[in-house]
Amino acid sequence: MRSTDTTAPAPGSVRDARDPRSATGVAEGSEGRRERRVPRLDATLLPLLAEADLLDSPATWGSVTTPVGAFRLEPVRPGRDLELLTGWMNDPEVAAYWELAGPATVTAAHLSAQLDGDGRSIPCLGLLDGTPMSYWEIYRADLDPLSGHYPARPHDTGIHLLIGDGTNRGRGLGTALLRAVADLVLGNRPRCTRIVAEPDIRNTPSVSAFLSSGFRCYADIDLPEKRAALMVRERVLRNLL
Repeated sequence: MRSTDTTAPAPGSVRDARDPRSATGVAEGSEGRRERRVPRLDATLLPLLAEADLLDSPATWGSVTTPVGAFRLEPVRPGRDLELLTGWMNDPEVAAYWELAGPATVTAAHLSAQLDGDGRSIPCLGLLDGTPMSYWEIYRADLDPLSGHYPARPHDTGIHLLIGDGTNRGRGLGTALLRAVADLVLGNRPRCTRIVAEPDIRNTPSVSAFLSSGFRCYADIDLPEKRAALMVRERVLRNLL
């Protein structure tokens, strides 16, 4: 037997179809116009939303002009880039320091550890005049285990890199690209006061490129997988370099 109860529906329950107020937050105006209720954004949430983007969206940083061409970073897409990156990781000069030689599954697992994380490390291709020729990892050094080996500051930004094609090595490109990436980081991460890196101390060409691009050697540090040169570039020196 159908109920004849006509009491008003309880808050949160389904309303009668004749009720002009819908459960979706759309109200019928007095003149038949429908007005959508837009939720307000509490101003106190803005700093939290900014903080949620841990690296200030490298995909939007654009390009920078260098003596060797226009350079930009583009976040890695495994479906498109895995084969290329696997080839680079199997180059003997790269494998000696990255230790990721092997099938594509090895490179894929390395990428997934970042892509499936909280955004504190973003793997990117480095494109020179539109051609992918290097691999970069832009990461929050202050949120990384590295921070346990030096006096980290909030928003310190770390970088890892490799130049993928052997024909691009030994031509001074490393110095030009490190300057370019430092400019991109400092130009797009206003809260970052320092860029840091930790190349293997045995990798003399890499250490030299950092020094030539405005980094200084802060200290030699012992990391679980290597002895590294902690390289630091300060924002305050940006206009002097």
